[in-house]
Amino acid sequence: MTDMLVKLYDLPEAPPDFSDLARLGIHVRKPLGSEKSMVVDWVRKNFEEAWASEMDVSFSRIPASCYIAQQGKEIAGFACYDATALGYFGPMGVSESFRGKGIGKVLLLASLFEMKVKGYGYAVIGWAGPQDFYHKAAGAIAIPDSAPGIWKGWLGAENE
Repeated sequence: MTDMLVKLYDLPEAPPDFSDLARLGIHVRKPLGSEKSMVVDWVRKNFEEAWASEMDVSFSRIPASCYIAQQGKEIAGFACYDATALGYFGPMGVSESFRGKGIGKVLLLASLFEMKVKGYGYAVIGWAGPQDFYHKAAGAIAIPDSAPGIWKGWLGAENE
């Protein structure tokens, strides 16, 4: 898969609006350090080991370079940045039962806004899956010749 690039300086000056999700009882926030094991285990169970590893890395930053969405005590989704490499957004995932509610877009924009506030001019969306989603949500564009990118020689690669 190819990487994508987002011009953070073109994003709105204000953080994303969480109110539509809040009306559904879904809250987006930064997880606490004491929640690390629960969140990493949830990512491992619902997505994959590599993403759980990246979520683990995001907790090494203070504050954590990730967000979670939750409804009650249930995690609905997550997003990380500066986990794969500095300046990279991802991974991100939303539980199947919560898809279609706008959670992914809010998680994406919250992360990108925080990167912007920290001084990044651009963000790379590594190994971007739903490219149309990223383009519509944040104006991301494909980076030519970016596959396999930093994943060249990755231990988890199925085919090299």
